[in-house]
Amino acid sequence: MKKTGILLLVVTFVSMSFTNPIQKYNVDVENSTITWKGYKPTGSHEGTIKLQSGSLIKAGGLISEGVFTADMTSIKDADGSARLEGHLKSADFFEVETFPTATFKISNVTTNDTSNKTWITGEMTIKGITKEIKFPATISNSDETITITSETFQINRAEFNVKYKSKTFFNDLKDKFVNDEFDLQVTIVAKK
Repeated sequence: MKKTGILLLVVTFVSMSFTNPIQKYNVDVENSTITWKGYKPTGSHEGTIKLQSGSLIKAGGLISEGVFTADMTSIKDADGSARLEGHLKSADFFEVETFPTATFKISNVTTNDTSNKTWITGEMTIKGITKEIKFPATISNSDETITITSETFQINRAEFNVKYKSKTFFNDLKDKFVNDEFDLQVTIVAKK
């Protein structure tokens, strides 16, 4: 009788494994994008950052985990300003010699029934500082590919010790400040 019970438990576990398989998808870094936009009283700058690597785990048809690494040395200005790119990479901003990557690790994916929006929550690490962030996104997936397309959301750079002309750190800037909040929009394409 004991053997029958154990056999039944094993068969149940194996059949559940086939109906809710855990699948790993690797990020296609060439087809994934990160765009940014920063603001100051006299205008704005925008550009891109490349993904270095990443992966998603799907369990029971839903995303259960994910981790992404951005190559901070790849920061580009859309207008092609080498001076701005160098400044963003310097200690004034993202200090890429010391912190060449930034990461995001998914901790939760939920869908709001009333708005039908999917919210992705996770831990963002920039300059060695980790903060929880949450943003809305559209997720489309098939058996072979998952695409996450975020809405534009904001990150507060002061929370990651990015001090240059920040009102959080300096109170005498008048109109010579750079906004603490900057925009991010992320499109992640991951394949089996």
